[in-house]
Amino acid sequence: MNEKNDGANREAKRSARERLQVEREKQKSREKRRRTMLVAGAVVGVLGLAAVVGVIAANTGKDKDAAEAGPAVAPSGATGKDALAIQTGKDGAKSTLVVWEDFRCPACKSFEDGYRATVHDLEAKGLLKAEYHLVTLIDNNMGGSGSLKAANAAACAQDAGKFAAYHDILFQNQPQETDDAYGNNARLIELARKVDGLVTPEFEKCVADGVHNSWVAKSYAAFRDGRFRGTPTILLDGKDIFADQANPLTPQKLKEKVEAAAKTGGS
Repeated sequence: MNEKNDGANREAKRSARERLQVEREKQKSREKRRRTMLVAGAVVGVLGLAAVVGVIAANTGKDKDAAEAGPAVAPSGATGKDALAIQTGKDGAKSTLVVWEDFRCPACKSFEDGYRATVHDLEAKGLLKAEYHLVTLIDNNMGGSGSLKAANAAACAQDAGKFAAYHDILFQNQPQETDDAYGNNARLIELARKVDGLVTPEFEKCVADGVHNSWVAKSYAAFRDGRFRGTPTILLDGKDIFADQANPLTPQKLKEKVEAAAKTGGS
């Protein structure tokens, strides 16, 4: 009887362990699904090269940067409404790409990494011009000052006629979203040394003094007022290129659309 009881006890214990293991596996599976759903809930669409479009909701509260004293000092050559855009490419280009970006935004980096070569190629051919609007979405949602200081530094680079190159350097060297490395002016100046001739006493003073901070704050206010879904927001000739999630734009499709617009005299 004892042997039978011992055997029954061992079997019961084994069954209990197996049930516990099954339950643990189920819990792991549920947790994995939960994490997947949380990530999926933060995604609006997929870029042509599998880059994720950012959908961090714009902070509808008062922009902390807007409280900075002083007038909005636009960088040299700024264009568009209230001079809030920095243009690259040639004025005569038939197509215009409007880009709302944050230098701390990972999805903005994904867009830049995926589309940079195509955009530069189309600009070089005179077929496309881009208008960059710099915003501080990540600062306002996560804290820190990297979005603001990087945008100011990029505007200072525009004053020196070197915005495009510095813009690319900032995205190529973007820190992790939670790392406010761009809140350090020394880091921004260090990266500026990668652009020939950019670092001058004038540039360093512009960065240190935050000359364009109020201009950046005004740009972010325009972003909020525009009720855009998040960063990056990319408009090709006024149309959101990621609006149709069933048929998202790819670099190749962007090239084809711009070339077609050039042949027909614009869209």
